[in-house]
Amino acid sequence: MDTILNGLNSVNDVLWTYILVVVLIGCGIWFTIKTKFVQFTMLGEMVRLLGDNKKAKNEETGKKHISSLEAFFVSIATRIGTGNLAGVATAIAVGGPGAVFWMWVVALLGSCSAFIESTLAQLYKEKSEDSFIGGPAYYIKKGLKSPKMAVLFAVLLIFTFPLAFTSVQSNTICEAFSSAFGTDGLIIGIILTICTLVIIFGGISRIAKISSIIVPIMAIGYLSIALFVIILNIENIPYIFKLIVSDAFGFEQALGGGIGMAMIQGIKRGLFSNEAGMGSAPNVAATANVSHPVKQGLIQTLGVFTDTLIVCTCTAFIILCSGVYQSGNLNGIQLTQSALNTQIGDIGTIFVAIAILFFAFSSVLGNYYYGEANLRFITSNKRVMFIFRLSTAAMVMFGALVSLDVAWALADVFMGLMTLCNIVAICYLGKYAIRLLEDYRRQRREGVKSPIFKKESLPDIADDIECWD
Repeated sequence: MDTILNGLNSVNDVLWTYILVVVLIGCGIWFTIKTKFVQFTMLGEMVRLLGDNKKAKNEETGKKHISSLEAFFVSIATRIGTGNLAGVATAIAVGGPGAVFWMWVVALLGSCSAFIESTLAQLYKEKSEDSFIGGPAYYIKKGLKSPKMAVLFAVLLIFTFPLAFTSVQSNTICEAFSSAFGTDGLIIGIILTICTLVIIFGGISRIAKISSIIVPIMAIGYLSIALFVIILNIENIPYIFKLIVSDAFGFEQALGGGIGMAMIQGIKRGLFSNEAGMGSAPNVAATANVSHPVKQGLIQTLGVFTDTLIVCTCTAFIILCSGVYQSGNLNGIQLTQSALNTQIGDIGTIFVAIAILFFAFSSVLGNYYYGEANLRFITSNKRVMFIFRLSTAAMVMFGALVSLDVAWALADVFMGLMTLCNIVAICYLGKYAIRLLEDYRRQRREGVKSPIFKKESLPDIADDIECWD
């Protein structure tokens, strides 16, 4: 096992240190400039669109499509999870407080990449039995005219989300419950596996419905307790901000190589949490029924802000206010639990365990759907789909029993490869998302409250577009 872990860590070092940090930051800056800072200038429009929860019936089946708000909740369900509680703690434990700064950077810049990829997913989406379906595999095949690369992405996503990431989520739940209640990981794993099977066999409609219930409840509860901690430590907040920035750029950190470690950890854990530019959220963004592709692109951009700038920052403040990260004895979810204990007493461990149960389990459901959408891209064989569902449940159990280090290392490798594949695609196809944004802005300037897109507006690629007659 140690040999496998060392090999995975070596691949991660090369992939993240020399490639992805530069690519992610570079693409974020490029798209921010080309979209005229859409993630900042259209923030009000994002909030306005979030209130549009209309559904439309599928004319062929009579079933209702997934609404824009439901698609937002499913994507938030996968974003807000282990990365927000355990990932932030790991980033601080390994990279120091400065890692939080780089989480903010990757969110602010990466949110624009999230806009591009989700808009493209809407543009190239296809009709399915009870909803729309789409994502990077679809826009790679149609836009790049590269079926082989599309299949490669689909395979990487299947290994990344319903397999590797799912094991991380269940691993974290078991760790949290072990600390809070002394519960055996095997028992928790069995319960999670059964619940997963019951829900995923219900399809995207059931996943969307459950996510729309779980996500608001868990988010409000966690943010409320975080706000309470911040109020308790209100006099220390200016110092915490100063600590984050100074640790990201300080002279001592530069001499000791701490800046590089903070940057890498912040970007890795930030990406794991908000998934901006990774190519995951577009799979659910494509399912939404909207009148213009840009609408869902804007809403998914808001999802990145919600995840990192709000939830991750709350976790970071809880940990940094406590000071327990300095001991170096704790990591992951146990560090977050210990930090909250210093603020509200022993109940903190129990609260975090319950919170991570909802956060991480909703992520398991969203991760499964990402995998299902991409498996359907490769094959429509029902037997293969059945085996895939069982495999996803098996990875829930696997995560409950495997070590944290192996689960994270495996997730990092697949996440990095998948992200590279998607970045190549959106860099080439991003020009169409930018043209769509210009069309949307034009209609809004003309007083159109709900802009409408028809594929004739992009005559050069109209033949590759299915759903925008």
